[in-house]
Amino acid sequence: MGEAAPSINLELKDLSILRDKAYVDGQWIESRQGKRFDIYDPGSNQKWATCSDMTAEDVDGAVQAAHEAFLKYRIVNPKVRAELLMKWYLLIQENKEDLARILVYETGKPLAEAYGEIDYANSFPRWFAGEAERITGTVFIAAAPGRRVFTVKQPVGVAAALVPWNFPMAMVLRKASAALAAGCTMIVKPSPETPLTALSLAYLAEKAGFQKGVFNVLPTTLANTPSLSEALCRHEHIKKVSFTGSTRVGKLIAKHCSDGLKKLTLELGGNCPFLIFDDANLNQACDALMALKYRHAGQACITANRVYVQRGVYTTFAELLVEKVKKLRVGHGMDKETTMGPLTVPAGLEKLSRQIEDAQKHGATVLTGGQKVHKNNGYFFEPTVIKDAGPCMLVTQEETFGPLLALYPFETEAEAVEAANNTSMGLSSYFFTKNVDRTWRLLETLEAGMIGMNTGNASAAESPFGGMKDSGFGKESGKDVAVAEYMITKTGTLTLEGHY
Repeated sequence: MGEAAPSINLELKDLSILRDKAYVDGQWIESRQGKRFDIYDPGSNQKWATCSDMTAEDVDGAVQAAHEAFLKYRIVNPKVRAELLMKWYLLIQENKEDLARILVYETGKPLAEAYGEIDYANSFPRWFAGEAERITGTVFIAAAPGRRVFTVKQPVGVAAALVPWNFPMAMVLRKASAALAAGCTMIVKPSPETPLTALSLAYLAEKAGFQKGVFNVLPTTLANTPSLSEALCRHEHIKKVSFTGSTRVGKLIAKHCSDGLKKLTLELGGNCPFLIFDDANLNQACDALMALKYRHAGQACITANRVYVQRGVYTTFAELLVEKVKKLRVGHGMDKETTMGPLTVPAGLEKLSRQIEDAQKHGATVLTGGQKVHKNNGYFFEPTVIKDAGPCMLVTQEETFGPLLALYPFETEAEAVEAANNTSMGLSSYFFTKNVDRTWRLLETLEAGMIGMNTGNASAAESPFGGMKDSGFGKESGKDVAVAEYMITKTGTLTLEGHY
């Protein structure tokens, strides 16, 4: 018998922030079919809200509105775009408490983590407000006599953002802030688990003063997601698509976009290695790993999935890690004692059980955790550590996306690098060492788009974010590169008469 599920009481200061209809062309609308879907709290499995269920039939109207808005918004002065982004930033900051509560009930993450996501997410409109006024072209003298070559950068058009449920506010703002700074308009397709976060941001964008049609949100169910997403990707007026999600779905998105030669950014799965050498500061490494691995119950693409520890400190580090993991408190996100919340989707529970059972069959040992937690009828799982994992195990070959951490012993640096790179993924890699020569070698040899050097989570608005291999391509965040994903470069060549 589990504990009684807590009653759901958002206690929002601004009730109007919680919108449950699609937002298109500055209007709050229902789908053409008039259907709605239920939203469940992962911490109690209780329905707490409903939302408009948009379908592929609703896509054309939304895109047409966004295209009409683009024709006006693309010539808005960059200073004005910057001011709009800053107003959005300030309104998000003012409504931080309400947004955090919505995040808890949509994702399950603890309230403290929800506040943390908002701080991270809101760094994007602030950062890209600055970038909006720093979009520049070039001019230079050509090789041919009497010629000058100019380049100008212009927004590509209407952009579509397909965002996941694990960091729904951050993923919306990371994509939308860059697009709006560039002069593009955007349509967001949020995850079925977390539509109200995106709709709340749309409400605040409206209050910030963005023109009708500049920022739009199409919520939908899991059943309608494939067809609606495909309709967005294939629409003639969609010129750019940004997708964050699994590699399998990312490849489908790429196929949809290929016929129209759309600009595309893919931030896909991660099977991230975390290397700890004998000379590492073990406390530093352990603290970084704890924050990286068990935040949002391990449901992050950049979380550490495979932890390789050099043999000389393997046992010591395992003991230190288990001691810290046992102090985590699993519970509902609104419980003040909770330090790790539930999984957002129940399917994750079965995946964790399957990976642990497979690891044990292949010789791994569970040091702590390993079981579902029957609490509040929610989707809870114990924070888990296993040791002596190997390359043939599912936990090695698959992205876990849950609070399961696997330890692997290694002897040499070459062995560790080979194991770390032995994956089709290449999003993030992490290592801890005090050897400066090794630091440079690992930076160059680890196959990942982002490298943490004596550092765990390093994602920030000023830092380019993106992977390689099956983890996708393109960059979000950072100076110049993220805005460039939403722009085209046009070249002009001028011949001067009477040049001497």
